[in-house]
Amino acid sequence: MHFDPDEDGLALQATVRDLCGERLPLEATRNWTGAASFDRAAWAALARLGAFTMTQPEERGGLELGVAEAGLVFQVLGAELVPGPLVAAALVADLDERVGAGEAFATVVTRPPAGSGPARAGGPWVIPHLDLATDVYAVDENGVWRTAARAVEGTPVPNPLDPATPMWLADTVPAGEQVGGPELARGWLLRGSVLASALLAGNATRTVELAVAYAKQREQFGRVIGGFQAVKHLLAEAFTRAEVARVAVDAAAVVLDDAGTGTGTDEGPADGYADPTFNPVRAIAGARVLAADAASRNAKTAIQVHGGMGFTWETTIHLFLKRAWVLRNAFTTPEEAADAVAHSLARPQWMAA
Repeated sequence: MHFDPDEDGLALQATVRDLCGERLPLEATRNWTGAASFDRAAWAALARLGAFTMTQPEERGGLELGVAEAGLVFQVLGAELVPGPLVAAALVADLDERVGAGEAFATVVTRPPAGSGPARAGGPWVIPHLDLATDVYAVDENGVWRTAARAVEGTPVPNPLDPATPMWLADTVPAGEQVGGPELARGWLLRGSVLASALLAGNATRTVELAVAYAKQREQFGRVIGGFQAVKHLLAEAFTRAEVARVAVDAAAVVLDDAGTGTGTDEGPADGYADPTFNPVRAIAGARVLAADAASRNAKTAIQVHGGMGFTWETTIHLFLKRAWVLRNAFTTPEEAADAVAHSLARPQWMAA
């Protein structure tokens, strides 16, 4: 397996980074007050760059790139703490060109409570960005269902953990139109997990950068704190976590691209591969474990390096930690992912000599 981003992918990544710096600075996320403060023009500008349609064919307005290139862009979006239903936009673009073009919004829910069918009672369902969404897409192993957002009776969560990721609780999601079967659902779950992990990896990288920048200018006892060995070790460990997470996410994206539809499971080789090393489920699960750990631990390290300032609203470090906590359970959880990795290493029957 080899991933060497081409010039187009790197150029798009740089362009998205520049746009975020100009139109979606960290201060905008810190000052988020709900849908009314959402910069729809900046979101549309992201869409025009192809941020949500990178994997779509050209006839649908896409760039015909892979999940690997999309992961590069989503790492930037994670580093810039861009608000909004980012992963949902990239997935729903498969079905609704308006969402891919930034003209409409959708949200995806993947944590169904007990029940059967697209309408389930006994919730609650946790639905992000319901105030922005035109449609809600519910995904489980059996398929994908679309329901009009206005048909969902949700209660907003007061004081959400991440102010820029408002949540709603709904006891049920009404049965809507089934728009995809198990194959689409599986593809969304795998691709959604990779893109969410890319956001986490970008988050982890940015907090290291912020901590290093602060350590270079903050003086204590007559010298910058970055010169103290204890601080050096904290930052070196954080950098290592971020790099490992980034490489794991890149690898998971490449494996998913190579697997085509991503239908490989731990019960057999991934599509076209006899080597179980290339199993996309294992690679994607491992990436989630590493990216979620790196994002949360690096944000905590950055807060520690900033000292008392790290806990204040005026800094942005706390927002990275809150976003990391929200994203850690998107499309899977680190605990489920760790179980998947362990299960895949138990030498199933097809691997026996």
